[in-house]
Amino acid sequence: MFERREEAELPIFAKWMEFLKWLNAATDRIPKKARFTVTNRISNLALDVIEDLTEARYSRNKSATLRSANLKLEKLRVLMRVAFESELIPMATYKYSAKALNEAGKMLGGWLKHQEGRT
Repeated sequence: MFERREEAELPIFAKWMEFLKWLNAATDRIPKKARFTVTNRISNLALDVIEDLTEARYSRNKSATLRSANLKLEKLRVLMRVAFESELIPMATYKYSAKALNEAGKMLGGWLKHQEGRT
């Protein structure tokens, strides 16, 4: 029916989509007391990143959008740390998120460096 287009997707886009799937499941386990504060902020930032990646892919001036996505990744790192230190997520969840965010940051940094080298 629907053809998967992962081959045509940017590697960072595909990785981030995987992270979003995982993050949705992980944040569903956060206690209700924090679901409308920390959880919503985490989810919104993660969705903002995918929007920035999509915008960067199709815009001429990619650098500003990529820097915006990079800042959002950093905010996500901080919020995941807050969630961990507040005992809203377990250590394994925090470690996985840190690894995924670092990997995305490296990919994003490479794309940004490439773009800034072209101008």
